[in-house]
Amino acid sequence: MSPLPIRTLILSSVALLALLIPEAAGFPSRNQATPALKNTTTPVTVGKAVYLITNDGINSVVALPVSPDGTVSAGTLTKTGGAGSVALNTNGQPETPDALLSQSALTIAGNFIFAVNAACNTLSMLLISPSDPTSLTLVGQAASIPGDFPNTVAASLRHNLVCVGTTGARSGISCTNFSSSSGLGKMDRLRPFGLNQTTPPVGPFNTVSQTFFSEDESTLFTTVKGDPAANKTGFLSAFSVQGASQSGRGGGNSIGASLARTDTRNSPQGTAVLFGSQVIPGTKANIFATDASFGAAILSVVDSDHRGGGGSDTKAAKVLARVEVPGQKATCWATISPATGTAFVTDVGVNRLIEMSLEDASILGELDLSANGDPGLIDLRAGGSFVYALSPGNGTTEAAVTVVDVSGGKGSAKMVQHFELKGLAGRNAMGMAVLV
Repeated sequence: MSPLPIRTLILSSVALLALLIPEAAGFPSRNQATPALKNTTTPVTVGKAVYLITNDGINSVVALPVSPDGTVSAGTLTKTGGAGSVALNTNGQPETPDALLSQSALTIAGNFIFAVNAACNTLSMLLISPSDPTSLTLVGQAASIPGDFPNTVAASLRHNLVCVGTTGARSGISCTNFSSSSGLGKMDRLRPFGLNQTTPPVGPFNTVSQTFFSEDESTLFTTVKGDPAANKTGFLSAFSVQGASQSGRGGGNSIGASLARTDTRNSPQGTAVLFGSQVIPGTKANIFATDASFGAAILSVVDSDHRGGGGSDTKAAKVLARVEVPGQKATCWATISPATGTAFVTDVGVNRLIEMSLEDASILGELDLSANGDPGLIDLRAGGSFVYALSPGNGTTEAAVTVVDVSGGKGSAKMVQHFELKGLAGRNAMGMAVLV
């Protein structure tokens, strides 16, 4: 990042004190919190716990309890039974702090957590205790994945179906059913993406970014980054769910839902390095997506079969809006807040939170977080009236979770806590999930 311009204004004694004492400038000291914003029209709601994975040699799920004011505190570490890994950059060095090159390295469906183990090509399933959201228990055995370097996972409670994206030498999508009694079934045959990668992969370009279900859980989407220097365009993959029952609730009986063997792939015009995404609530398949080459876009995915009788699962994706984020280094992760009805995006190289419209992707606000000392932010999730964002650390700074209060609605974002993960996670940490 380039040095900030020298300010020439004369600071008053009060302003100078604010610069010298972070708390006076509105930034709580490390691992401390300020009172949450008060909103007279919308009650403040909070989640129960925040989760991420350490992604270390002994991979574990970190569970942080959420207090009534939305802040987090030290929680638990639960081993996944697998091992984490780190991708490489073009110089053959570890691609930290974005170790897995992805969003959603773990996800929640009901009271279950699903977490990838990139080094050993497995997926773990853990049960969240109904009485203590930081008490986790492994369910069954980790499932072996027929692909290399799993880095993103999506789960459908409606269909008892969990799918994993892999981005190593064997890249693609593999799925299995799950149940509360027996855990994960056998992963099915890989649906290859043919990225011609290595294991570990060399990134960040030409890798799988995120896999996620549509709002009605009838389609699995996956964003895949292109490589502009190699004239390779990224794409959005769409697989339909087949044999789906309406009764699936993760209750213990397999309902036979599976993922189609073939997908539809689109490279929406003007996109190149599609990354973190989320289906916009209330739309069947409008997607808010980041693109590391420019910023963010809103995509529309529709069934391209107009013959009136069905018979085709072909999907067509087009760009509804495309907005460049000024000063970005790599806008890669996104979440949608139910409290604001807007999206928030992060950048691994710029420590800030950008708020964007779900209608036209226009920039609504920017929250500068540079005073907390993090180099940048990766995966993030909205939970109740708050947004939680992860900084894995870079060997000099500690891994940390930044808590942002958005209870005041659009444009109200304010940092209320910067919680260091020292002793819980280090520079390889990835993923973010919130139990609400």
